[in-house]
Amino acid sequence: MMERPKVAFFDLSCCEGCQLQVANLGEELLDVLGLIDLVEFREVMSETWEGRYDVAIVEGSVVNEESEQRLREIRRRSDLLIAYGSCATIGGVNGMKNRKPLPEVQQEVYGERADWFPTDRTRPLHQLVKVDYFIHGCPIHPQEFIKVLKSALAGLPYQVPDYAVCVECKFNENVCLYDKGVTCLGPVTRAGCNAWCVNNGNVCYGCRGLVSNPNRAGAEEVLREHGLDAGLIANKMLMYNAAMEPCDE
Repeated sequence: MMERPKVAFFDLSCCEGCQLQVANLGEELLDVLGLIDLVEFREVMSETWEGRYDVAIVEGSVVNEESEQRLREIRRRSDLLIAYGSCATIGGVNGMKNRKPLPEVQQEVYGERADWFPTDRTRPLHQLVKVDYFIHGCPIHPQEFIKVLKSALAGLPYQVPDYAVCVECKFNENVCLYDKGVTCLGPVTRAGCNAWCVNNGNVCYGCRGLVSNPNRAGAEEVLREHGLDAGLIANKMLMYNAAMEPCDE
């Protein structure tokens, strides 16, 4: 019998919500487990693995030297690395601290014990190590996770959609939120979630990062047409994207 690929899940700085998304896959998770040898996954098992990983799946962003060293060690021991969840792929909400001087952030969070907790600017994984596959979202979209993992196991590429969430939203026949006077980041956010939030009565918060070359001028024009505050939506855009570098867009 052919040996099944060794797969491990890891978490850096995050809420671990994406791991829960995987753990809650139900029957589809059982199908996946039939294809792999799961050797580490702290959310669902206590075992650890000292050998090499065929696939390492990492959630969370890098926020200090300790997490950077841990990520580099995981990369060194892995044939393929998948970044999953907004924190890992674009920095996510952890990136908001990049908008302030680090000493100010430390003082605000830890007070008089700020020196006990050294911190760095928040960085997504690809700014430090090679990432082979990206699964965006906060949390990840379960169906996209299955698709990417199967691609990795089969040695096939996975191309993250590089068009706006608006495309999927229109296919689902949702009423445009701008027509309701609501700000939404769908026009500039990378698709692939099937407009998950809008389908369920919410707005797009931009958790999948920006499309390549987002049409900022077009987005601003839409805001003007609907009398919405451009400053407000720019502020919302930085909730998930503050750790992005210009070369990431």
